[in-house]
Amino acid sequence: MDHLRVLPIEYSQSKEEGKNMQGYQQRIDQIIQSDASELQKEELAGNLLDQMYNLPIEESFPYKEPSTLEEIKALRPAFEYKKDYENISSDKLFDKIYGAWLGRCAGCLLGQPIEGWKLSQIKELFKDTNNYPLTDYISSDIKDSIKEKHGIADQYYLFGNKPITINWINNINRMPEDDDINYTIASLNIIETYGYDFNSDDVAESWLLNIPLLHTYTAERIAYRNLSLYKFPPLSAIYRNPYREWIGAQIRGDFWGYINSGNIEMAAEMAFRDASVSHVKNGIYGEMFISALIAAAMTSDDIEYIINCGLSQTPANCRLAKHINLVITNKKSGWDEEQVIVHIHTLFDEKQIHHWCHTIPNAMIVCFALLYGNKDFEKTLALAIMSAFDTDCNAATVGSIIGLINGASQIPQKWIAPLNDTVCSGVRGFEEVSISSLAQRTVDVILKK
Repeated sequence: MDHLRVLPIEYSQSKEEGKNMQGYQQRIDQIIQSDASELQKEELAGNLLDQMYNLPIEESFPYKEPSTLEEIKALRPAFEYKKDYENISSDKLFDKIYGAWLGRCAGCLLGQPIEGWKLSQIKELFKDTNNYPLTDYISSDIKDSIKEKHGIADQYYLFGNKPITINWINNINRMPEDDDINYTIASLNIIETYGYDFNSDDVAESWLLNIPLLHTYTAERIAYRNLSLYKFPPLSAIYRNPYREWIGAQIRGDFWGYINSGNIEMAAEMAFRDASVSHVKNGIYGEMFISALIAAAMTSDDIEYIINCGLSQTPANCRLAKHINLVITNKKSGWDEEQVIVHIHTLFDEKQIHHWCHTIPNAMIVCFALLYGNKDFEKTLALAIMSAFDTDCNAATVGSIIGLINGASQIPQKWIAPLNDTVCSGVRGFEEVSISSLAQRTVDVILKK
């Protein structure tokens, strides 16, 4: 890990957690600007990461944000939800689960090639290609002048001289590998291997056995490194991990919702076991929120209700709940789509990588797209994408949710035909599989429970 490079991220993370960071920016600058060797700088940076992490939370901090399941449960809001878990017919169950898998893949594919793009550039590209508001996948088969204007290419180089294809719609004939899909597949594998009673150590073991290190990113890669150093959960999520509230856990939450129809508490508990391998606080809450929301969506299509089901499994007074409730309030106050997008971008700076990849602004975008998408698959995906921030993650999540609510049979063919019912992954044993087989295996897990 490059400790020196992530010092500014730890500074932002610790500050948002309610710590007094006075003097720490100067200490970061001193290390960066010192004449010490790179090895010495790394050692100094690692020690400073530890110091910032271990700072106490100030008494004036207004939020209560624990990272243990018992404490989280104790701080949940009072909420009444339907506990009569609906008995879904096998045909309807498959249609919903297949719709969720297809929707997740389609949304992820839509957002992949513009991941990292900023709001203004996304809007401008869509307008230049007569795709605004967005109504179709994004192609690189466009006028050379537009390609040059936006710096669009079909390949890039990451390591060495081997080119990597950028997944514009004209360059693919199946769902390419993406971590947003890898972890959903990994969750299926965890349940098939360890059963419903899996624990965080099982998740850790499964990662080490089945996901190569270089197929992980940010918080997951640091957790992976920590696990290899015999730092097991929850320490794997904590040690020198400035990404501990980033979106990585939130993108892993869907599967626990799929297999817990209506049982939002069990979905959230499974999400906790998974999230605590790599995340803390709002990073954990993000996964619990999505899992509970999806479990509720198995038996309800009331968007505000299912969002509130998700919130009911997080601490009432946490930053995530506060910001999601802002979006709900915006909708009730009659704000239009543009006003909400601008509001999110006012609260969080897309040019700051810590904000761009943090759980909270992306969870806000997910809720905004769901509330304003009116259960229309295309419009919901479009709103998630046009809000920027982590485009593939957010579109994958809302695609999963609306795909599940509406079912595979109701997803327009233009969104699923390019997938050819095939997904590639970095998970051992799932290198190339049919999406329908993943759906069937998920149904089989549910019916065997």
